[in-house]
Amino acid sequence: MKLHKLFFILIVFFKTETLFSKNELFNVNNIQVEKNSKITNNALAEQGIKKGFNKLISRVLLKEDKDKLSDLNFSAVKQLVTYYQITNVSDDQKNDNLVNFNVTFDKEKIHNLFYSKGILYSDISDKELFVLPILIKKSEFFIFNNNFFYENWNKNFKDELIEFILPLENIEIIKSVNDNKNSLIDLNILNLFQEYKNKNLALVIIEDDEAINAKAYIKAVIQGKNISKSLDFKKKNLNTNKFYEKIITETKDELINLVKSKNLIDIRTPSFLNAKLDLTKKSNLVELNSRIKNIDSIENIFIQEFNKDYFDLRIKYLGKLDKLINQLKKEKIDLKLINDQWVIKTL
Repeated sequence: MKLHKLFFILIVFFKTETLFSKNELFNVNNIQVEKNSKITNNALAEQGIKKGFNKLISRVLLKEDKDKLSDLNFSAVKQLVTYYQITNVSDDQKNDNLVNFNVTFDKEKIHNLFYSKGILYSDISDKELFVLPILIKKSEFFIFNNNFFYENWNKNFKDELIEFILPLENIEIIKSVNDNKNSLIDLNILNLFQEYKNKNLALVIIEDDEAINAKAYIKAVIQGKNISKSLDFKKKNLNTNKFYEKIITETKDELINLVKSKNLIDIRTPSFLNAKLDLTKKSNLVELNSRIKNIDSIENIFIQEFNKDYFDLRIKYLGKLDKLINQLKKEKIDLKLINDQWVIKTL
């Protein structure tokens, strides 16, 4: 590589040393706000920003951490906004009284806010959760047929954060459940989801005693970690269908919280990794920097040493290393440990 080309790369890189990623995590889109002739544009924008911020913290924070931001006034929230955009609602939702807001929050300012409040936030890369709800009623087990929960799991509670996927009916699952009826909670759920062993999995057992109470037992494997949880539900004055819908909604909400809890990022404890980038036509610093901008968990990259053949880089990132490696793979960046040396390259 000629010397002037090397300096050009360094200038481009150092100008972007603090990486500004696309911040997909901190973009909140399709916020619907109702307008009328009496509302001012400023008031409309205020509503959109408030709704966007509430949607953001619901997406990235655990339930127990949301209250830590309850005292944040609108003036403070507004300071967190990079920009907002007003668009029309889609044709299938056409309503002259509705407008859509897209709000982008500043990553660094959000980080500073969470840091000051001692809040960990969640960045979920694997949004798929394979779940099997089983109903036990009058000592009978309902897996696929006559199971309200299986039939209605994705009908009444939609969430953009997690995609719940139910297994198709198959004889292996039926046999496995029937063989373990006396100790269903001890069933190895990897046997139920043999095709998805490296995914997030959950078995939900709902016991309805047809009185005023019901219980749900959650047995899950999330990010490779085993989790068990039990939930109690009060029927109150609800009919059976409404009661079951309530169970679905609250159970899914709990499952989302469990997934969040296994994908937490602590801003106060960043990690550092030293990696070598060999310079080739296909793998160069400018291309690497361009792709890394799409990864929110990477805070900075510093050049420690360089020559015409390689760069020694120091990467500052948030979260776990295995998650970083998976995020890099999605951007077609390979990171491997070779002879006790991390080597990074674009593919």
